[in-house]
Amino acid sequence: MDLNDHKSKKVANWLLVGVIMTVIQIALGGITRLTGSGLSITEWDVVTGSLPPMSDAAWQTLFAKYKTTSQFQLLNFEFTIDNFKFIFFWEWFHRLWARSIGLVFAFGFIYFLVKKYFQPKMIKPLLVLFLLGAMQGAIGWIMVASGLEGDAVYVKPTRLALHFIFAMGLLTYTYWFALSLTVQPIRRNIGNQDASNKISTIRNFAWVILLILFFQLIYGALMAGHKAANVASTWPTINGEWLPASIWGKDSFFINAINNTIWVHFIHRGLAYLLLALLLVWTLRLLKLQGNPFWVRARIAPAILVFIQVLLGIFTVLASAHIVPGVWGGFEWLAQLHQLVGMLLLLSVINILYATK
Repeated sequence: MDLNDHKSKKVANWLLVGVIMTVIQIALGGITRLTGSGLSITEWDVVTGSLPPMSDAAWQTLFAKYKTTSQFQLLNFEFTIDNFKFIFFWEWFHRLWARSIGLVFAFGFIYFLVKKYFQPKMIKPLLVLFLLGAMQGAIGWIMVASGLEGDAVYVKPTRLALHFIFAMGLLTYTYWFALSLTVQPIRRNIGNQDASNKISTIRNFAWVILLILFFQLIYGALMAGHKAANVASTWPTINGEWLPASIWGKDSFFINAINNTIWVHFIHRGLAYLLLALLLVWTLRLLKLQGNPFWVRARIAPAILVFIQVLLGIFTVLASAHIVPGVWGGFEWLAQLHQLVGMLLLLSVINILYATK
């Protein structure tokens, strides 16, 4: 692809709009979860669900459906119609924004196709992008459905983690595609074999970091899904222990690894410290390598972001001791920032991985 082609740059800008909208969508998902709004809409109406209730009768009908859920009967049984309207708004807006992303991509695709902006090599990645978007929507409903089964009052943590990690995959794929249309990898401008070998080492290191970050994001989602933050609202120890005895549950290793909240705490914290150390060492290598302006800006970002992310994680855990149900407070703000910086950290690693390909 010709990086100087203005058509490619316009397509890249369209993709970057999608990246920004996806980041907002994930943030809205966080608000929906933190406000307990995810199960307020018990059906998935692709077309008619785009509009909110337009009359008191329509509101009462939807509220009656919500009253049949275990979440209402076991947890929110004191809810009034006004309480319901609040949680309904966030779930409805989350779904509306997802529809908006679909429309932006659909209309953009048709426009660029008619204008012949797409090069042949772009078609396959675009089709993959649409497939990933459709799958993410389906996984979102599967996640919501898990909270409407039996006596569940929240969605299953494993399905929330799947929904979240798939969103990260969609975000990463879209961003990588945009980079491929606008950024020149630094290896193409290096004729020195020694420098080329250093780039290969940095890239291999990047894959290791990305793999660890993948598991860290999963465990972050499990923390959220289990609402595990205030299970151990202490730092640096976990409820006064460096190695809590309760991490060794009676279940199998796999079940314990995803359902034992203390184990989830322990792994999430441990991976955070490991990432902090690895990224600091990695950054020292990155700073020794010169490149284009994109590289100069990108190479320091992971270290800054991981440092901020670890601090946010610590403050979020400490703030969890002061959670007030139904009230948006310090914990909720910190949790949202923690999720946002996590996304930015992932994209900063993708920058390095792409630049060194």
